Amino acid sequence: MEDFVHLHVHTQYSILDGQSKIPRLVDKAIKDGMKGMAVTDHGVMFGIKELVDYCGKVNKDRKKEGLEPFKPIIGCEMYVARRTKGDREKDKGDMSGYHLIVLAKNYNGYKNLIKLVSNSWVDGYYMRPRTDRADLEKYHEDLIVCSACIAGEVPAKILKGDIAGAREACEWYHNLFGDDYYLELQRHKVPDDPSLLANREAYELQQKANKVLIEFAREYGIKLVCTNDCHFEDKETAEAHDHLLCIATGKDLDDPNRMRYSKQEWFKTREEMNEVFADVPEALSNTLEVLDKVEIYSIDHGPIMPFFPIPESFGTEEQLRQKVSEEDLYREFTTDENGENQLSPEEGQKVIDRLGGYDKIYRIKFEAEYLRHLAYEGARKLYGDPLPENVDEHVNFELHVMKTMGFPGYFLIVSDFIRAAREELGVMVGPGRGSAAGSVVAYCLGITKIDPLKYDLLFERFLNPDRVNLPDIDTDFDDDGRGKVLRWVMDKYGHENCAHIITYGSMATKNSIKDVARVEKLPLDKANALCKAIPDRLPDGAKMNLANAIKYTPVGSVIEIHTDQKEQWVTVSVSDNGPGIPDEQKPRIFDMFYSGANKVVDSRRSLGLGLSLCKSIVTVHGGTISVSDNQPNGTVFTFTLPAGEVELHE
Repeated sequence: MEDFVHLHVHTQYSILDGQSKIPRLVDKAIKDGMKGMAVTDHGVMFGIKELVDYCGKVNKDRKKEGLEPFKPIIGCEMYVARRTKGDREKDKGDMSGYHLIVLAKNYNGYKNLIKLVSNSWVDGYYMRPRTDRADLEKYHEDLIVCSACIAGEVPAKILKGDIAGAREACEWYHNLFGDDYYLELQRHKVPDDPSLLANREAYELQQKANKVLIEFAREYGIKLVCTNDCHFEDKETAEAHDHLLCIATGKDLDDPNRMRYSKQEWFKTREEMNEVFADVPEALSNTLEVLDKVEIYSIDHGPIMPFFPIPESFGTEEQLRQKVSEEDLYREFTTDENGENQLSPEEGQKVIDRLGGYDKIYRIKFEAEYLRHLAYEGARKLYGDPLPENVDEHVNFELHVMKTMGFPGYFLIVSDFIRAAREELGVMVGPGRGSAAGSVVAYCLGITKIDPLKYDLLFERFLNPDRVNLPDIDTDFDDDGRGKVLRWVMDKYGHENCAHIITYGSMATKNSIKDVARVEKLPLDKANALCKAIPDRLPDGAKMNLANAIKYTPVGSVIEIHTDQKEQWVTVSVSDNGPGIPDEQKPRIFDMFYSGANKVVDSRRSLGLGLSLCKSIVTVHGGTISVSDNQPNGTVFTFTLPAGEVELHE
């Protein structure tokens, strides 16, 4: 068996398209003996940090066991504009682009990939984030590219009969990337099972493209790699992924014209990939060649902030450098606010290294001096002059913590735009909320309007020397003024230094049920009944998700129906998965005869229902089963046993 790693993988960060969770993929790859894997989400790098962090955590344990590290490959499936990323004409195909797998070999390649992806959103977005050949030429160093699926430029032109165009694209990429350009083969063959509703056309197109790609590989000396266009973790989750596609596209599950995948897009094992590509073993082994080209590197980085413009009347950084030696800086940054409790040489050097060395510490010291000037100026206005001893003590301590953590510039910038919002832009600013309200310095700078000494608020909840993290100051602006503040900050500190922060929204348990019910056309009252059965909070501090909701909900019942056509009887088993249900009540068995015109075959059905087991009543009429809770108008579920759709339960 040839060794293999996945180079074309979509996770849940391919929003409403990929379904896989990164930790589960990594765990499955390691369990299967793979040495690494790539993540290549559509047009984004959202999942990269989670991939690197989780692999780092796993590799710590592997190192203790004497095992080789599992190698994460940072990548992206990018869209390459059919013309240039600046073109935006719908009729000329500019709304999307050709797919291209781009992988980073090392840290420099990672930075180039960031540039490509960022530019595709900022400059090239037109229905999709698009890069183009000009950007690929500019940022191609230390990148590996694969020709992608049949939506890639080379295979797409092959399928259109444009062999000359496919050759031109193949030659262009090969000339630019050399041996780091690979032609990608995919085979998503659907089993000959007529009951499996899937896209069967894709495989024929893939095979047609593969034939020419293999010829190109031989002609141009380009190596082949095989991939599976992974969108979900296991074969068994294909149907769940199909539901996700319906939710994403707003289609019903039974819509004959909706988009379908081949249902072969799971994260296949090495053995499964060897079965699919047994006739092209080099395409399997070449994935290890790609893996060997990739280095393991850290993508962690300290905060990047612009310099706050300190008035020349206060002095200059150069003047400070002349007055303060490196020995003075070391002593100041490795003792407490009173110049006492000197750290050990080892711990002291760690502080210097964490702050970026003496060159950066000089800047921090300069900003800290100006921050001290503003803080005490504000303190005297708020608390009087001379300052009460407790105020002076708090301000001095907080300033020292901010300085030794390297954050004076951050506080200067935040106080600057909050001051501008109030005094220059006429924007309403909130009084401050969250842990920042515990800082006396923030109060003295005007960042907050709440006196933490008056309300005995804790500064340590905001900044803790034992936990060096960039502070998070939540600031509220009125809706109309928010844009003004953003523009002011970008104009003063540079557009390249400002960015919006996004958040990821996941599908909550009840919303998931409603969405699935909609695509399955389940009546609204039934969907609502299922949702109402799920509590707002789960006991024992359990996390709210679908699995736990079923586990902890006493009404999360399962009904199984077994029928025998000859004997004309039906067995209904009602069981409960929730805690606290006596064993004698799960399952409860009901045997009953029926007669009617409806033809009933051996069948089985399972569905979560809201039932009170000790009072449930099951009736059968003409092939229709009703389950009720023995209350007036209490039928909670009714359905007709369908023919030929379900398996016989022994």
